[in-house]
Amino acid sequence: MTLHLDTLFAYLRRAPFGGRLTKLQVEGVERLIGAWDRHGSKDDRQLAYLLATIFHETGGRMQPVRETFATSDAQAIRRLDAAMAAGRLRQVSKPYWRDGWFGRGDVQTTHERNYRKVGEAIGVDLVADPGKLLNPDVSAKAAIVGMLQGVFVPGHDLDRYFNPDREDPEGARRIINGTDKASLIAGYYRNFLDSIQAARKEAMRSAQVVLPDSNPVSPAVVAAAKPDGADLKKDTTAIGGALAGLGGIGGAAAILKPVLEGVQSPWALAAFVVVLIAAGLVLTGRVQLKARGGV
Repeated sequence: MTLHLDTLFAYLRRAPFGGRLTKLQVEGVERLIGAWDRHGSKDDRQLAYLLATIFHETGGRMQPVRETFATSDAQAIRRLDAAMAAGRLRQVSKPYWRDGWFGRGDVQTTHERNYRKVGEAIGVDLVADPGKLLNPDVSAKAAIVGMLQGVFVPGHDLDRYFNPDREDPEGARRIINGTDKASLIAGYYRNFLDSIQAARKEAMRSAQVVLPDSNPVSPAVVAAAKPDGADLKKDTTAIGGALAGLGGIGGAAAILKPVLEGVQSPWALAAFVVVLIAAGLVLTGRVQLKARGGV
């Protein structure tokens, strides 16, 4: 994917990251975009929604995490037990985490059945070792393939919500978790999509070009060095017209052609032409030079 990364992160720093980006956040976004290039689609909206989902599920870290952001499996289980005892998990009827099937990864895969389905979809045995979902590459592939193929919730995938006839970032929450925080994540989606589109436009605008000497020069430099109208490095007829005022010298273009072809720098060529044109204007009387202080 061709994106201008400076532009991408300038936009993302403002929103949704709130004015600051850490090294891990930058690395996480780059990791996910790279994985999307390998496993994803060509739809920038789908990529934006993937990133928005991961931003939400990882608490903005953009790195695979354990549920409750625990630093170990044992800590995750303790924290979930405490939350259930405090009545903060009323929607949970069975403590799924005690057997190790708590949320892991970029999109918080939960429950043994989901570990099994996702593992089969990406060719990794996540039942034998659910901790593999904390591997950044495995986690990115699991998130992308899972959301593209509707592995987490059958019938709900990225193509359903983002296609030529539909763009539904709120409804797309059903790919992962019903309608929980659907509007919030839709807001993140718009931040990511704006950033991606701006970065893509800037990449196209600032794409390098190669001059005949094979030295890459930015389009801005090329534009500044190129005169209005004819390309003077290829068309000496334009110069012939300018030289006609130099005392009516016949065949001036033919005489100077070898010299012009020997000028390799666009800047030097432009300066050379300006001098010649100025000389022609003076000699033909169209411009008169006056001494400083004259009247």
